[in-house]
Amino acid sequence: MSVYVYAITSSECHPQLDDLHGVGEEAPPLRTVTEGALRAVVSDAPEDLRAKRRDLSAHHEVQERLLSERAAVLPMRFGLTAADDDAVRAALSEHAELYSERLAELEGRVEFNLKASEDEGVLLRQVIEESDEVRRLNEATRGGGGTYEERLALGELVAQEVGARQDSLTAEVTEALRPCASAESAGGATSEYFLNVSFLVDQGRVREFTSAAEKLAERYGPDVELRLRGPLPPYSFV
Repeated sequence: MSVYVYAITSSECHPQLDDLHGVGEEAPPLRTVTEGALRAVVSDAPEDLRAKRRDLSAHHEVQERLLSERAAVLPMRFGLTAADDDAVRAALSEHAELYSERLAELEGRVEFNLKASEDEGVLLRQVIEESDEVRRLNEATRGGGGTYEERLALGELVAQEVGARQDSLTAEVTEALRPCASAESAGGATSEYFLNVSFLVDQGRVREFTSAAEKLAERYGPDVELRLRGPLPPYSFV
């Protein structure tokens, strides 16, 4: 039977896993595979694994347990499998130097993910108020009036203004939080969030980091939603 791999940590870490279970309908018990200075947390892999909420939760709970025990951890992506325990040992041996270096870099550090969104109505009103050309085109095309060219120009100009404002806000937020973090990793923007960035933070600076994020939220007020998640295993920095 193939093996599902959850995370890699140091062989000095002895995680308490008895109350957790693995992914899959059978909820297999967790175990560890050790090779030299490294240890992998694994379980038997189900034959037909899908990203169901139950299984995503089981995968994440392993990372959270290691994090709670103050262990440096390399969280594996969901769905990673190996042929058997020997294949896991071989991978730990082959990549021992790389894995050990990454664990040393992540020792004592956690991830925080920050997403930001703006109220579209408020944003549009601000753009109209602050741009004479947008205001002119908006008045000309109100109620379906204006030419096709004016309507097209309005749409393009609003998109440009919104993009510029959000780029500026992204820079402000990241620059304010960067001094409190040791690294950052930008994620892709979505239709809901124009900012998606993760920070790697020393555990001794967590309060400093979260306080800085709280001050940003107070500064921008309710029109800008800053959604901070963490501390998390360092998914974005493996």
